[in-house]
Amino acid sequence: MPVKNRFAELQAEITEWRRDFHEHPEILFETHRTSAIVAEKLEAFGCDEVVTGIGRTGVVGVIKGKATGSGKVIGLRADMDALPIHEATGLGYASKTDGAMHACGHDGHTAMLLGAAKYLSETRNFDGTVVVIFQPAEEGGGGGKEMCDDGMMERWGIQEVYGMHNWPGKPTGSFAIRPGAFFAATDQFDIVFEGKGGHAAKPHETVDTTVMAAQAVLALQTITSRNADPVDQIVVSVTSFETSSKAFNVIPQTVHLKGTVRTMSNTMRDLAEKRIKEICTGIGATFGGTADIKYHRGYPVMVNSEEQTEFAAEVAKSISGQCDDAPLVMGGEDFAFMLEERPGAYILVGNGDTAMVHHPEYNFNDEAIPAGCSWWAEIVEKRMPAA
Repeated sequence: MPVKNRFAELQAEITEWRRDFHEHPEILFETHRTSAIVAEKLEAFGCDEVVTGIGRTGVVGVIKGKATGSGKVIGLRADMDALPIHEATGLGYASKTDGAMHACGHDGHTAMLLGAAKYLSETRNFDGTVVVIFQPAEEGGGGGKEMCDDGMMERWGIQEVYGMHNWPGKPTGSFAIRPGAFFAATDQFDIVFEGKGGHAAKPHETVDTTVMAAQAVLALQTITSRNADPVDQIVVSVTSFETSSKAFNVIPQTVHLKGTVRTMSNTMRDLAEKRIKEICTGIGATFGGTADIKYHRGYPVMVNSEEQTEFAAEVAKSISGQCDDAPLVMGGEDFAFMLEERPGAYILVGNGDTAMVHHPEYNFNDEAIPAGCSWWAEIVEKRMPAA
């Protein structure tokens, strides 16, 4: 079936919600205004239960079907937070908060899930319970983990969980998904090389940390080219090179490198951490200095469950006519924490020919709203069909 007629009727209203969220972006766990509006709307829709403060500022709404004899409970998750980016769209509803904008479309995700919640509360044409999950701090804060750590899955007996993200460059309202590893694990490293600073005209009297760090930047690339199996996905990127002196004639005492590692398996993740430490420790010793290495594990690999992915794709096909095979994504997604707790699937919905996410000219495409809302609703009605 195509998009549900009810969402065509609701599109203008859902668009108003989305643009209001866009105009008032909130970062990480500071989604106080957004969370309050979400909770207020869920109450107004007639949800059976609305709970705030899950994972600090997360909101959970519970909607029971006309029957609940199946005992099935499905979770649907949207993220609410914005990014610390100065908006450059020039839109009439552009961000009113300097240095913050919805540059990843979480305003659209939140609005679409609210639209689905309104519809499901009105119709309740399913046998079971749906738990709508509105999560803060996806952009680096690990809000999904905090909601899980607060016992969300156990408290509401969630058995499966589904997520969605808009995707620029893909036709508006179309879908793409893949089973298994989908989004990468996202780790960070801090490396401080220490030597002996001194006058740049007397390098023989120093232990030059810039040479150590320069060697390390190049040597770390051999993790991908010479340590990892060529068929495995791994990215090692040094993104910051900061010396303790900015002078032209000083060899600095320390150099601080920062960077990120992206992997698609725990094997590659372990390899990257091990080799970064070995390479940098060795380089420091080779040049007579030391290396202090801190490796920070971030979001895990996001892995779609086989059965739920096949089901999610069939639902998508019923709405748009097809569901494409999605590419591997080396970006991270903290829905991974929820998929570690329960089986489920994460899907991409097309945002059309727009700027890419995390760009100051990005904007969520409101024309994707009916398809996104329909997918949420059909997940519930097809997975928990009414008798």
